[in-house]
Amino acid sequence: MEKVVKYRQLVQQTLLEHGKYKYAYGDVEVQTIFDTERDHYQVVYVGWDEENWIHSCILHIDIKDGKIWLQCNGTEDDIAADFVEQGVSREDIVLAFHPPYMRKFTKYAVG
Repeated sequence: MEKVVKYRQLVQQTLLEHGKYKYAYGDVEVQTIFDTERDHYQVVYVGWDEENWIHSCILHIDIKDGKIWLQCNGTEDDIAADFVEQGVSREDIVLAFHPPYMRKFTKYAVG
C-alpha cells in the first residue's frame, strides 16, 4: 500500500507540472483531473480555438494492481523514463497504449 501512495504522489506531481502548460491558441482551458478514489488521472484541453471546439486528453494515467498504467501520453516527454528516474521500477510501469502482444518488446511491464 505504501508503494501505491508514493505512485499517487508521483502521478499527481507529473500531472500538475504538465497542467501548467497552456494551449497555444484560442480560449482553451487546461484541466487537471484527479480521481483519487479510483486512481484515474488526466490532463485535458477544453475550449475554443476560433470556431473549433477543442476537447483533448493530453495525458492519462491510471494506477491498477499496484502499477502505473500510461493510457495516453500526448506530450513530448518520456513520462515512463521520468518515473524510472524517480525510483519507480520498470516492472511497475505499463505502456497501456501499446497492444498487449507488443508490450513484451518494451522495457516495461506487460500488464
